[in-house]
Amino acid sequence: MSDQTHVDSNGEIDYIAIEQSPRFQRLKRTQRSFIFPLAVFFLLWYFAYVLLAAFAPEFMGQRVWGDITIGLLLGLGQFVTTFGITMAYVSFANRKLDPLATEIREELEKVQGHA
Repeated sequence: MSDQTHVDSNGEIDYIAIEQSPRFQRLKRTQRSFIFPLAVFFLLWYFAYVLLAAFAPEFMGQRVWGDITIGLLLGLGQFVTTFGITMAYVSFANRKLDPLATEIREELEKVQGHA
């Protein structure tokens, strides 16, 4: 990004140009490449659980150990999956997204400081 490309005639930052810049597009593409597959996975997993509960109650009610059933284990698995996805996203964002976002932000702060 250059100062000229992202500063309009009034000295204001041109946020539309920044959003269309290759670096910002790469940031969005990187984020989406992580989010969309995981969202699809989680939704399939969630709906499989709901459908099993609705249409396979005998299966979900099978006892595994004492009063612990397959349905209970799969339900608790929903919570575990949610925490796992959250931890994976935080790790991914720290490694891949934050450095690129920081670069863009620092450059914008530099441009704003000169405007």
